[in-house]
Amino acid sequence: MAARLPGSGREAPRPPDRPVIVLGLETSCDETAAALVTCDRRILAQRVASQMDVHAPFGGVVPELAARAHVERLAPMVQQVLDEAGLSLAAVDAIAATAGPGLVGALMVGLVTGKALAFAAGKPLVAVNHLEAHALSPRLVDPGLGFPYLLLLVSGGHCQLLGVEGVGRYRRLATTIDDAAGEAFDKVAKLLNLGFPGGPAVEAAAREGDAGAVPLPRPLVGTPEPHFSFAGLKTAVLRAVDSGGHAPADLAASFQAAVADCLVDRTARSLATFPEARALVVAGGVAANRTIRERLAALAEDHGLPFVVPPVALCTDNAAMVAWAGCERLAAGPVDEPDAEARPRWPLDPEAAPVRGAGVKA
Repeated sequence: MAARLPGSGREAPRPPDRPVIVLGLETSCDETAAALVTCDRRILAQRVASQMDVHAPFGGVVPELAARAHVERLAPMVQQVLDEAGLSLAAVDAIAATAGPGLVGALMVGLVTGKALAFAAGKPLVAVNHLEAHALSPRLVDPGLGFPYLLLLVSGGHCQLLGVEGVGRYRRLATTIDDAAGEAFDKVAKLLNLGFPGGPAVEAAAREGDAGAVPLPRPLVGTPEPHFSFAGLKTAVLRAVDSGGHAPADLAASFQAAVADCLVDRTARSLATFPEARALVVAGGVAANRTIRERLAALAEDHGLPFVVPPVALCTDNAAMVAWAGCERLAAGPVDEPDAEARPRWPLDPEAAPVRGAGVKA
């Protein structure tokens, strides 16, 4: 595989006896990450720096603080992964940087860094859609995963069901009309004073609670509408907190069970409308939740489908998935995007019909 140099028609020279190596950069939100991945599915080195200590006092991500932390951490991290892999930048064949969606200031740090590295080293730049990186990440660890497959993408800012038909070919089957599942986890954790980030905090508390102790709604479950809704569930938790008498662990367990029921019901509906799916795939930070994974695995088994979920380290935001998306894009054809811009919103299926509520986030 050869890749064009930025601003030229020449091909980047590469020894024929080794695979393409891509440097991935991820700064879409509050994780600073860099990774080196080969296009034959080997992770040579990867680093992720959490910003939990930066944002915990505020109970959520502060965009300006996130961008500042990326500025401080990204360049040293790039050098660290190069050193760990025993490579120089000259040995890298392409730079892949997340260009959206996400916090625009945070995105610009990674994208500008990627452009500078690509220009300085004479390497092609791949501007990666963060959602596409999640969508393709299972193929990094599962060579047998072929298209098409049904993807449940559940993260802090997104909750979608997508028919993944190929690289750059996505059919949105469902999205959230208000909060994403990950947002709901964060907000419920704040209501229950469980700490930040909310997903792991709620899951930990739920292990000590009774999932049937607090009656909570399952928005849109059983309806013909394909989409998700979590705002009403979050409000129901708030009312239960205000009413008193419920242990935080019981509220956490009951909330987690309600989210799992919603995800399973909506996914089952999309499986019925996307019968060509060869596997059920789950990606995104919420996919790290063990209860949700187990429920979705059972759903896949009921439908006679393989269940594919990346390792936990590849579910949360990371640069290995960005580098792998760069590999997939390069394999589809020469890529060189030195003029790419940061895009705070960047849908995978721009032709999908609008939905009511906050579905524009899709």
